[in-house]
Amino acid sequence: MAITRLFPTRNLPQRAAAHRAMARAALFADSSASTRLKRYNHHMSKARQLEAHQPGGRSPQ
Repeated sequence: MAITRLFPTRNLPQRAAAHRAMARAALFADSSASTRLKRYNHHMSKARQLEAHQPGGRSPQ
């Protein structure tokens, strides 16, 4: 049986952009500061990881 995903056709740059958007949203969530920071860092690290795997991606800062 095939594994289905929410957005199976989304490519790496789109996924990275989505994680950046989720990171920004995490900063304004109705949660504690530590939870917001933890979610922000998680999504930003995922976005950086996705960009590193795409050809011609951004170089790490």
